[in-house]
Amino acid sequence: MSETLDAVVLAGGPADAVARLQPGAPNKAFVDIGGITLVGRTIAALRSAASVARVVVVAPPSMRDHPGIAQADELRPDGVRITDSLRSGLSAFPPDRDVLVVASDLPILNAAAVNDFAGRVRALDADVVYGCVEKHVHLARFPEVPHTWARLREGTFCGGGLVSIKPRALPLLERFIERLGAARKHPFRLASLFGWDVLARYAIGRLAIADAEARASRILGARVRAAVSPFPETGVNVDRVTDVALAEALVRTR
Repeated sequence: MSETLDAVVLAGGPADAVARLQPGAPNKAFVDIGGITLVGRTIAALRSAASVARVVVVAPPSMRDHPGIAQADELRPDGVRITDSLRSGLSAFPPDRDVLVVASDLPILNAAAVNDFAGRVRALDADVVYGCVEKHVHLARFPEVPHTWARLREGTFCGGGLVSIKPRALPLLERFIERLGAARKHPFRLASLFGWDVLARYAIGRLAIADAEARASRILGARVRAAVSPFPETGVNVDRVTDVALAEALVRTR
């Protein structure tokens, strides 16, 4: 196995409709799916992956003794904004070292998917690597799981729950990350962040991944690359109350 990577799991944020399904859950990361919290399932997948060394979870300090995060090496406090949580999670890591940043609501994430993504991160050697999944790959395994799709020249894609960031790039990313987070479920808003010429090519399905990477790199002043995962598990998350039943069904069959 090549050099291992450290991982940061983002398990902060406010209570939403999913969190309200479970008394005492400060946010959806601490909602049980098949008797195990979402964040617990995510951490377990990372812990079982040979490519991952240290696991840091960013969560409310009040959850320090929660069994769902027992497998993490360290808890760091979450913030009001996602950029605050990222800053907390990435602090003290070497500035030039790739760090996996993982969503906490990935109920069927597994070691094979994590190892594959980590290998792509090492091969790309970028400041930011954004994971995504092609539609045909997703539908072949999980046709019942809905997504918001973006049509590009190479195919149709959804975002995944795994990203890598070199900590040195975070100051360049903070403002853009806030805008990106707000737009990630809205393909046209997402494309418009990159400029209207990019938006026009996106609208007719002629925007190539390389074009999007180049524009993002130019805007941010940091090298950005996309990693297309063959593992649709990286894109199965729990955003809505209706996703909970789907996730329950998926974990029962695995």
